[in-house]
Amino acid sequence: MILENLKLPYIPSERPVKVLFVCLGNICRSPAAEGMMKETVKEHHASHDWEIDSAGTASYHAGDLPDSRMRTHALRRGLVLDHICRKVKPSDYEKFDLIIGMDDANISDLVDRAPSPDLEKKIVRMADFFSPNSSYDYVPDPYYEGAEGFELVLDLLADATLNLFDTVEAVRGKK
Repeated sequence: MILENLKLPYIPSERPVKVLFVCLGNICRSPAAEGMMKETVKEHHASHDWEIDSAGTASYHAGDLPDSRMRTHALRRGLVLDHICRKVKPSDYEKFDLIIGMDDANISDLVDRAPSPDLEKKIVRMADFFSPNSSYDYVPDPYYEGAEGFELVLDLLADATLNLFDTVEAVRGKK
């Protein structure tokens, strides 16, 4: 679904679009979004047109693999989450075209750290890519939840990453 009313920063069409997904610790939501997005672009034969990564606003788990529960739930959907967790770096604001936060706290942290107002414009909410009928306005953190929490996050991300793909490809004139 192409989200036509969504205001995005400038996204170049002459090189791969670079997307960074961000959550708090980079162990559940953002690596799942990274894995889901990579699968989406692969299914659309567009891997060469996208550069996808994830990071956290905190460094609690830097150097670790994503949470084992998220990896297990993702694997049931055919996604291998082998990302090595890291913290957002100042250079990420220059490197990436879109910096996508999972909830309002992530967005606030990203905005506070943005090196300039121009680079702040690259920050968007993952919920902006939810289908209009979604009852969520953020991606909930499943860390303290049971299996249902991880499945809910993966369902939300499956919808959002496909809408992100469709919307960005349309903006870039490739769809």
